[in-house]
Parts: sequence; C-alpha cells; structure tokens
Amino acid sequence: KVHGSLARAGKVRAQTPKVEKQEKKKKKTGRAARRIQYNRRFVNIAVSGIGRKRGPNSNAA
Repeated sequence: KVHGSLARAGKVRAQTPKVEKQEKKKKKTGRAARRIQYNRRFVNIAVSGIGRKRGPNSNAA
C-alpha cells in the first residue's frame, strides 16, 4: 500500500527554490578534526552546565 497517489511523487522537491552551493572553508582532517569533535562534545558541555543532555543540533542556551 502507498500513502497518497503516485501522481504527487516529488512534489515538495520540485517546488522548492534552487539554491546554489556556497563556497565554504575546508574542513580539518585527521587528528585536528577529532580534536574539534572532542571539544564540541565533551569540553564545552561541561562548561555550560550539568543537566539534561541536549542534541548536537540544539539551539537552546
């Protein structure tokens, strides 16, 4: 069984405006990348306070 008719397949993607890829700074690799990852996951969280764990994409202060 399908949810909705196949006529609507790809509707949302088709109607979203095309946005060109932006040029970004090159990501660090290897040891340096792991260092950033460690700081983001463990060091900064310890400073912000102990409590309910928040996801990595959370915007809550």
